[in-house]
Amino acid sequence: MTVAGDRRRAPGGRERPACAVAAAAGAGLVLVAAGRTWATVRLSGGLGGPARPVAVGGGELAPALVPLALAALAAMVAVFAARGALRRGIGAVICLLGPAIAVAALRGATAGRAAEAAAEHSTLSAAARAASVSVVWAWPAATLAGAAALLAAGLLAAVRGGRWPGMSGRYERAAAAAPRSARPAGARSLWDALDRGDDPTAGPGDRNR
Repeated sequence: MTVAGDRRRAPGGRERPACAVAAAAGAGLVLVAAGRTWATVRLSGGLGGPARPVAVGGGELAPALVPLALAALAAMVAVFAARGALRRGIGAVICLLGPAIAVAALRGATAGRAAEAAAEHSTLSAAARAASVSVVWAWPAATLAGAAALLAAGLLAAVRGGRWPGMSGRYERAAAAAPRSARPAGARSLWDALDRGDDPTAGPGDRNR
């Protein structure tokens, strides 16, 4: 039987990598999108002057995006460190983080929210008003895609994660499968050799002399 066959038959052989990739891709997509411009607002000073464009980023429109994405990444690391019911519970938390990111993105990607955010950091007078708002829908859509990927990863961990081995499972299996002769001798065997008058550090040739 090949190593690839063992991995396919092992519990979570394909599910664990798929879960990790989905979570990393989803959280990464949200972080990237949060740092991009989601809307361009043209503010008028109210005195007949020309409107000035103000770029507003996703992190300003939806401040919760970055903390939620980082929390999802931390939770995914905890998924692989945990076992059993605890792992399923953490997967359920990731399931909730996905919809929370989607709701934050949808609330932030509106013309009204963009106008408010632009007016907050505008150098114009308090009479400044939004003359026009142009929303770049590609980045909110990318955020929703990242939220969907996190939701899928969380569902996979919550439903199937209880069957996956822990991080040290393969090392424990390797140690159990190792031949007894390959394992290091303990202190007890050294004392037994000394009681017999043997030198435990001597090779076979030295003992026959």
